[in-house]
Amino acid sequence: MAFATTRTIVISEQISSGDVPVAPQPNQPKQNVAVIVLNWNAWGDCIECLESVYRSDHRELTVFLCDNRSTDGSRDHIFDWAAGQLCARAESPAMTEFSCPPCRKPITVFTSDDSLPQPGTRDLIWVQTGANLGFAAGHNAGIELAMSQAYDFLWILNADTVVDSRALSALLARAASDPDIGLCGSVLCYYDAPETIQEAGGCAYYPYLGIARRLAPDAELRMKHDWRALEGKLGYVSAASCLASRAFVKDIGLLSEDYFLYCEEIDWATRARGRFTFALAEDSLVYHKKGRSTGSKSVAGKRSPMSAYYLWRARRRFTKRFYPLGLPSVFALAVGAALVAFITGQKETARATLRGVMNKSNE
Repeated sequence: MAFATTRTIVISEQISSGDVPVAPQPNQPKQNVAVIVLNWNAWGDCIECLESVYRSDHRELTVFLCDNRSTDGSRDHIFDWAAGQLCARAESPAMTEFSCPPCRKPITVFTSDDSLPQPGTRDLIWVQTGANLGFAAGHNAGIELAMSQAYDFLWILNADTVVDSRALSALLARAASDPDIGLCGSVLCYYDAPETIQEAGGCAYYPYLGIARRLAPDAELRMKHDWRALEGKLGYVSAASCLASRAFVKDIGLLSEDYFLYCEEIDWATRARGRFTFALAEDSLVYHKKGRSTGSKSVAGKRSPMSAYYLWRARRRFTKRFYPLGLPSVFALAVGAALVAFITGQKETARATLRGVMNKSNE
C-alpha cells in the first residue's frame, strides 16, 4: 500500500527552502481548521496527501496526523518529509501538480505529549494511538485533541487522497452559507481518472435495505450537474473528505467505535438527523485512491476477506441499532454476496461475509 523505497526520492537542500505560492483569498473567513488524517502503514500515500494539504489557499490550519501504530517506518519517513529530507512522488502524472514542487519546509512537528501550538499555525501534530484501533478510534484520538483547543472546524481526510488547493476554502464557504450545516462533503474524483466523479459528497442510504448508493457515480466532472438536488439526497457524507463544524462534534459526539471499519459516517449522520443538515461543496475537489488500506471492492474489482468481514459485521450492527426491521434484508443481501463470491472463486471472501453478518458481539 505504501510506496516502496524506490518510489520516493531523497531531495536536496533547495527543496526544503522552496515555497509554493498560493493565491490569497480576500473574502475567505478566518477560521481555524484541524485537519484529521489517519495513517496505518501508508506513509507514501500520507506524505503525498500532506503535500497537497499544505498547498491549501486557506492558511489557518493545523494537521493532526493520527497513527495506528504503523510498522512500516511511517513515523521516520513522515518526520523526514516534514524536515525537507524526503519528497512525495505522485503515482499518476496527472497528480504531479499537487506535490511538485514541494511545499515550504521544514514543517514544525509536535507530538501529542508536547505543549500544543495555537490553532491555525500550519504545524503538524503527530498523534500515536498505540495500536491499530480501527477507523473511528484512530480518528477520535485526533478529534478529541482538536476539540480541546479553539478550532472552528475539523476536516476529516483520508490519507489516500490528494486535494485541490481550493478544496478546504470551498468546504468552508458552503458551511458558512447555512448555520444548520453540520457536515459538508467534497466532490470525490478518481485519483487515476481525475475527470471522473467517484461520488458527489457521499451516498444516498436506504436503511431498511442496508444499501448505500454513491451520488453521481462515474459521471464526467465537466458535465452539468444539479448539485443542490444531489445534496438533498445525501444520506451521509463520505469520511474520505468531511468537514465537521465544532458545534456538530460538540452536540453529536465522537465517531462510534463499535464498528472498527465501515458504517462510522452513517452512524454519525443518523445520530445527527433532525439536528443538523448535510451539504455538498461542488467546488471542493478531492482525488481518492479508494480502497487501498482495506482491500475494498474498488481495488481490482474484488473485495478482500478482511473487507468483507468488517463490512457485513458493521452493516448488521448499524441496522440492528437504528433500523432493526431491516435486519432480514441485510441477511438476505449478505447471503447473496457470499454466493456470488463463492461462485466466482472467492471462497475466503464468501466465508468472511457470512462470519461478519452472523457476528453478534457487542450488540
